[in-house]
Amino acid sequence: MFEAWQGNLNRVLDPASWGAPQADGHGANGAANGMNLGATGHGALPEFKIEPGKLAQLQADYARECAALMQQALAPVQDFNSVALGLTDKRFSSAAWRETPASSLAAAWYLLNTRYMGALADALDADGKTRERVRFAVEQWSAAAAPSNFLALNPDAQKTMVETQGESLRQGIQNLLSDMTRGRITQTDEARFVVGGNLANTEGTVVYQNELIQLIQYKPLTATVFEHPLLVVPPCINKYYILDLNPESSLLRYALESGHQVFVISWRNPDATLAGKGWDDYVDEGVLQAIEVVKTISGRKQINTLGFCVGGTLLATALAVLAARGERPAASMTLLTSMLDFSDTGILDVFIDEGQIQRREQAIGGKDGNAPGLMRGTEFNSTFAFLRPNDLVWNYVVENYLKGQTPPAFDLLFWNSDSTNLPGPMVSWYLRHTYLENALSKPGALTVCGAAVDLGKIDVPTFIYGSREDHIVPWKTAYESTRLLNGPLHFVLGASGHIAGVINPPAKNKRSYWSAADLPETAEAWLGQAVEEKGSWWPQWADWLGQQGGKRVKAKAKAGHAKYPELEPAPGSYVMQRA
Repeated sequence: MFEAWQGNLNRVLDPASWGAPQADGHGANGAANGMNLGATGHGALPEFKIEPGKLAQLQADYARECAALMQQALAPVQDFNSVALGLTDKRFSSAAWRETPASSLAAAWYLLNTRYMGALADALDADGKTRERVRFAVEQWSAAAAPSNFLALNPDAQKTMVETQGESLRQGIQNLLSDMTRGRITQTDEARFVVGGNLANTEGTVVYQNELIQLIQYKPLTATVFEHPLLVVPPCINKYYILDLNPESSLLRYALESGHQVFVISWRNPDATLAGKGWDDYVDEGVLQAIEVVKTISGRKQINTLGFCVGGTLLATALAVLAARGERPAASMTLLTSMLDFSDTGILDVFIDEGQIQRREQAIGGKDGNAPGLMRGTEFNSTFAFLRPNDLVWNYVVENYLKGQTPPAFDLLFWNSDSTNLPGPMVSWYLRHTYLENALSKPGALTVCGAAVDLGKIDVPTFIYGSREDHIVPWKTAYESTRLLNGPLHFVLGASGHIAGVINPPAKNKRSYWSAADLPETAEAWLGQAVEEKGSWWPQWADWLGQQGGKRVKAKAKAGHAKYPELEPAPGSYVMQRA
């Protein structure tokens, strides 16, 4: 855990990356930004500056709050008032924190310093990327330094230890040792879940496989089905069954119940034998091959398509390749929290610069004569977890290790821990040409599978979904896809984040979504005219997809085709491979 945390900070604050030229030719520490490396020289952290008036105001505010806190600390115990300290942070919300003056003051002092450090980061006289990196580092250190993370400072954990006569401490140490063996923090009771048992149990059959994918065809759940089948391309960075966790929250089952023939790609979890695979391979052997198989099995020239997260980026790339070849096999495309324009990648931008990507290319990308390697799934997991450190890291440190508790069973967190590797050349290509250069959005700037990629040639009806609180694919970035694609476009914005916003079944009647008929130039203008609706966005998508499905035909009783016979029951063997 500590190594993952330190590794993320090192990548963000690596001195070698400060001042490195960016894709637009502007250095992070250029003179125009008012920053000065001074005597530190290249490869050292710059001397950050804050406008004197701002700094003086921040210092005055900090001194005033410190004085007020010291006054509380010196007051008689009988006059102590924890409410006045404003401990609204959920880490310090229990009675044990409020009832112990020393603990309350420690928490208040920590929160004061955290606010001050954050304000200093925000006040830096620097370009936006540098400021984001400093802010990220401050947030990481602040989250790690919280008094709640230490047994000696956490009255809640101490109380539990006394009440259990030390058993919580013994169990916590055991949990820690177990997680050190796994190489990750346990976020859920993993013994409660079995893929193919109580997860990913929608009935289906593997009808095709190659080195990279298995293709699953699901058993129809209606007597008649739409003639155009639906091919789902999930992210290769995760297992596909996020779309089929259980019958109540399965988007795949919902599509089946809506009358669609459903196929899904199950990406293989690469090992060393696949370390040399690149982006072209994932497009060709993955998406393009799956499209051909689905067309053959269904007997249809056109199919509906859906891509989720990076699966949407792969899908759009594949359809652009086919368009360049004069082929249009897609009747429609659905993009769920996917990026095609990478001009604003949100918090993930702190990890991206020329130096970082060059080192990745040399280490695992097969560049400069080096052998290709794998991007390990555990590294992906730790990176995404530390984007929300209090919720996805330190919360479990406190509960699992300090209090010795077993985390509750949660299927989504089990899926989240079931990580996947990726081939180094594929990751390196993706990071350079999308996150760094944003070349996918530029017509003809990239050649994939021998074809010049122009997303503007995709002219099929497209349903684009973004999540309002998504920290991986900012919703305004998802909206930018409407500027790149042609054909009838429809954009919907859901509440919550990258995963919870997508997996929002109607039966639970949770959250809300926004939609509008028009697509103005900017995301802000779109939101200004959008109408909020309560509940799930799934029914609106199902209505839209039904319009792209063609006529209803009798469902086939048997899966596969003479050319593509049934291989094994769903969920197949590829999804069982652990990183």
